[in-house]
Amino acid sequence: MKTLRTKTFFFKHLIFFSFMISTIARSQTLQTVPHVDLKKYLGKWHEIASFPQRFQEGCHCTTAEYSLSDKGYVIVENSCNKGSVTGKRSSIKGKAFVDKNSNNAKLKVQFFWPFRGKYWIIDLADDYSYAVVSHPNKKYLWILSRTSTMDAQVYDAIIKRLINKGFDLRNLKLTHQC
Repeated sequence: MKTLRTKTFFFKHLIFFSFMISTIARSQTLQTVPHVDLKKYLGKWHEIASFPQRFQEGCHCTTAEYSLSDKGYVIVENSCNKGSVTGKRSSIKGKAFVDKNSNNAKLKVQFFWPFRGKYWIIDLADDYSYAVVSHPNKKYLWILSRTSTMDAQVYDAIIKRLINKGFDLRNLKLTHQC
């Protein structure tokens, strides 16, 4: 009887401790990269992996293309093949506005007026070959690459950094690319 109580006590505390560690990790303040050269960031990106979002259901070969408007904001065009890698190409255009004093690392993206979502660049290769984008609540995550594939060692290093930043990656899904 005493052994059962001890095991139950230990098990309850183990669950509590695990919950606390995961809560603390998720509540870490999300840091962006120190600076983004917007001109280098512009262009086409391929989605390598992401947290699935309702607005991306059925998407394959997902890309995002960024260009600068003559009014100073960033034009965002997200595209994907619907249903399969050979499915019909679908796209949506939006605008992104740089947050002041963020060194271009924090943007607000708008696809439907007046709603804007936070778009924080939290990891970026020195040569702008990959980027990782999230929201401060860590419920959104995209791993992007300039090419449709990513070296496994680079991907693994990104995953390790995301875990260190407190991300729960159980829902991370690889994107089917063309």
